[in-house]
Formats: sequence, C-alpha cells, structure tokens
Amino acid sequence: MSMKSKPEIGIIMGSDSDYPVMEKAIEVLKEFHVSFEVKIVSAHRTPKRMKEYAESAIEKGIKVIIAGAGGSAHLPGMTAAFTTLPVIGVPVQTKTLKGLDSLLSIVQMPAGVPVATVAIDGAKNAALLALQILAINNKKLQKKLVEYKLKMENEVIEKDKKLLQ
Repeated sequence: MSMKSKPEIGIIMGSDSDYPVMEKAIEVLKEFHVSFEVKIVSAHRTPKRMKEYAESAIEKGIKVIIAGAGGSAHLPGMTAAFTTLPVIGVPVQTKTLKGLDSLLSIVQMPAGVPVATVAIDGAKNAALLALQILAINNKKLQKKLVEYKLKMENEVIEKDKKLLQ
C-alpha cells in the first residue's frame, strides 16, 4: 500500500492484527497528503525482512519510520538498530497485559538506540510526530500543522460554548 511511488514515511507493523491501530496513522498521513508505505514486518518471524527494510529505507526516500508492535514489541527497537532514521514506536494493546508489555518493550531502549514512543495504541500521535519531524524542512507542511492545531483549538472552544448553553 502506498500513496505515491516514493514514500516519505514508512509504517510497519508486526502483524495484520496491528492494522486497526496503525490505520489511525494512515488516516492522518492521508489527511496531510504525505506519501507513505505500509508493510507487515515481523521482528521475530521475518528478521531478515525487517533488517532489509530498515537498511534500505533511506535509499527509498523514507525519512521517518513508524513501527507498531504488541507483546514483546521488538520491531521498533530492532528497526532502530539497523537505521539512522528516526523511529517512532507505537505500543499496541494486548489482551494479556493491556499493552503495558508493549509499552515497556519499546520505551526501555538501551543508550545509543533511541526510539520515540507514543501512548499505547497512539498511532495518530505517531503520525503527527512524524509530520512534525518532516516539517522541520518543509514550510508547506509546517503551515498545515499550524492550521491543524488551530482547528483543534476551535473545536474545543465550540464544545465549551455548547456546554455552557
């Protein structure tokens, strides 16, 4: 799946069961018209594929990787081990430990292998963080993010007005 032939953001997940969570990131990137690709890449079941993905991402034009995983959730960290690109980890909620296992696996990276980590099932924020990273060198995208934040502010103000009526 891809919006354009040269994606700027790579979205990877350990399993298709992670897709309903990661779809929130896809929706945001579509709203901002930023090119992306989506792949299933398991750190445990397809480690060679994961390594190849991480090592080839820069050549493909990817600038940020969003990696969602549940359980032991090694995908974001192992991907970060094989690339210098920013990696944003999305801990996916699990039935057993409600996603706490995923969160701790992603956030507790050793020194030298950073992974930005969002909330459990926080794929929307992962996409927004990726966009903010891209906006550092993209004035058009920066303007869209400012407009997005103003829209959120106005929505809260409107909800407040309705509350007082």
